[in-house]
Amino acid sequence: MDYKNIYRAWLEDPSIDEASKEELRALEGNEEEIKDRFYAPLAFGTAGLRGKLGAGTNRMNRYTVGAACEGLARFIESQGQDAKDRGVSIAYDVRHFSKEFSILSAEILAAHGIHVYIHTECQPTPLLSYTVRKTDSFAGIMVTASHNPKEYNGYKVYNDEGSQILDDWAKAIESEIGLVISYGDIKRLAYEEGKEKGLIEEISQDLIEDYIQDILDLPIHDQSIDKNIKIVYSPLNGTGNKLVRRILRERGFDNIHIVKEQENPDPDFTTIGYPNPEDPKAFALSEKLGKEVGADLLFATDPDSDRCALEVRNSEGDFVFFDGNKVGALIGYYIISERQAKGTLPENGAVIKSIVTGDLLAAIAEDYGVECFEVLTGFKNIAAPVNEWDETGEFEYLYGFEESIGYNPSKFVRDKDAVSSAMMIAEMAAFYRAQGKSLIDVLDELYEKYGYYNNRLKSTVLEGIDGKEKINRIMEEFRANPLEKIANMTLDEVIDYERDDTGLPKSNVLRYFYDDGSWYAIRPSGTEPKIKVYMYSVGDDLEDSERKLTAFENATDDVFASVQ
Repeated sequence: MDYKNIYRAWLEDPSIDEASKEELRALEGNEEEIKDRFYAPLAFGTAGLRGKLGAGTNRMNRYTVGAACEGLARFIESQGQDAKDRGVSIAYDVRHFSKEFSILSAEILAAHGIHVYIHTECQPTPLLSYTVRKTDSFAGIMVTASHNPKEYNGYKVYNDEGSQILDDWAKAIESEIGLVISYGDIKRLAYEEGKEKGLIEEISQDLIEDYIQDILDLPIHDQSIDKNIKIVYSPLNGTGNKLVRRILRERGFDNIHIVKEQENPDPDFTTIGYPNPEDPKAFALSEKLGKEVGADLLFATDPDSDRCALEVRNSEGDFVFFDGNKVGALIGYYIISERQAKGTLPENGAVIKSIVTGDLLAAIAEDYGVECFEVLTGFKNIAAPVNEWDETGEFEYLYGFEESIGYNPSKFVRDKDAVSSAMMIAEMAAFYRAQGKSLIDVLDELYEKYGYYNNRLKSTVLEGIDGKEKINRIMEEFRANPLEKIANMTLDEVIDYERDDTGLPKSNVLRYFYDDGSWYAIRPSGTEPKIKVYMYSVGDDLEDSERKLTAFENATDDVFASVQ
């Protein structure tokens, strides 16, 4: 059926509630909106669903979420009774309908006789990963849209190792979703009845206490650090408030100031609009408070508290934003260098980064005799080798990160974790402060030793069907016509992760390496209607590296402008 017929079918379907039908009737005459809502089903990608809230097949609502959960339930059934008994752990964030979608998921799974462990308050995404591992669940569900705008929600699926599912699970679940003929066929067992039957089990505070304690066992240094360091923290109205503050307090960091306007959950993110701390604009209120209290550091975590962003006060008293490449390299350097100093760095230690993340950590790792592995974008791909090393013992995981402000310094969570990362950043900054250094000083020392690694990211939003098609055309233009010469840089190597044999799974990513060590990559976002260009330079100094980045940006902008 075309989108018009699917639209009419929703209006006539007795299993669709009246409020949803009223929402759809109000769209009469708005062909573009109707088309966008019904031209395709909301794609179940390698992490699950993500999209705008609203009625329609291409939206997040109780029907699309219900179909996804029904597909997951059927997949679990196909894995046998043990998988059903081990069950599914569920958590949710602060967004509109997150709690409702989590309860809906629990009721559908329980109707299939699948055991459910469910958090009863909004929680950070890394706690869901931890819960899957702690309860030995067969799978996990996190209802979240991470850092997307307020109009979005999402539904992430995790495997039994506590990491987001890879293609094998995703394809199997998607196949089962395709067999769901009618929303009316999806059965639910009422939540309270599920509890009475022992199929739905609410997670106790004890498990959360275990997570907190495991994070508190991570520190490298505790005595030789300046815990009086002054920190401003903003949860950006998300899930990080309770756990981040508690862990910092229990570590002895008492000089913490909270951005009150962004302290408590708010699904409308009234004070910020776009709750992505990767954007320095998210720090506006934090900077204001930071000036008032004379803060040394500003922290911000995104709504589901798996990403952590940082600003550092410089010698002039201004706050400098540190992007994910800088923070990630600093954390990696601190872990590797200080574990070596303490004699706890393993001979088979390894760090992991994504292919669109900068190379400073790789240079540091090589210097210290630590292996650095590159994987595809997404923390599910960072977790995959760690899961393998659990079995083989070939390497010992030390740390992993990706440039989009996602870090993980632990092995007990298999996803990025802003809670443990915030603690590690505070410890790191306090350690160097005790030596009379700021994180700016430490970063400058790394540049002096390893070269001036610099980076720039350009994200272009292209929404709807037309946007999706233009993204495809832009990718094909870069693929067919590589930029051989940019400024004084000559193209040295091209890697097409969709068509070349890279040893990694196929992915629509292109990387272009130039003869001076600089490079850029281009890929469509997996979670938002964007196409991203990641630009990296290695220069003799700041000016040289910036010059190269500007040359990359101008050259790629010209290609974007040429594609109609």
